[in-house]
Amino acid sequence: MRSVSRTSETSRYKFLSKITRSDNKYNMKGEQIPYKMLSLDAFSTWMGIEILECEVGHCKVGMTIRKEMLNSMGKAHGGISYTIADTAFGFAANTHGKFAVSIETSINHIEALEEGDYLVAESVIEKVNKKLGFNVIEVKRGDELVALFKGIVYRTEKEWEE
Repeated sequence: MRSVSRTSETSRYKFLSKITRSDNKYNMKGEQIPYKMLSLDAFSTWMGIEILECEVGHCKVGMTIRKEMLNSMGKAHGGISYTIADTAFGFAANTHGKFAVSIETSINHIEALEEGDYLVAESVIEKVNKKLGFNVIEVKRGDELVALFKGIVYRTEKEWEE
């Protein structure tokens, strides 16, 4: 049997580490990033947002409107549909592995929302280049479109790590 010296084993380990690690931490797979983001996001957790589907460039989340989310008119506050759309947007934008932060967003509220409504927001990245990402997010109650959100993210150089 051929013996391998401890020095060559160490060198091989260092080489393999360089191609799979960055700054001694593992880079995350894109579809795992939204789960990490949600685990660190107290507000989205309080909202009851759950991830329904996730892959690179796409994320679908859902939540149920609760009584404490209603405005003075007994309808869901506009910030509720904005929040679920913004969450789907942020999750999808970050699946490319780099920290992505919103630089412009807008929403059109199409239908009033009620307590007990279950909302689903689906974010699809329409275009991505080195620094910017352009997303369109549909918020639905069942098959009914209730809000349309558009967003642009700035993609930083910082990578998501486990």
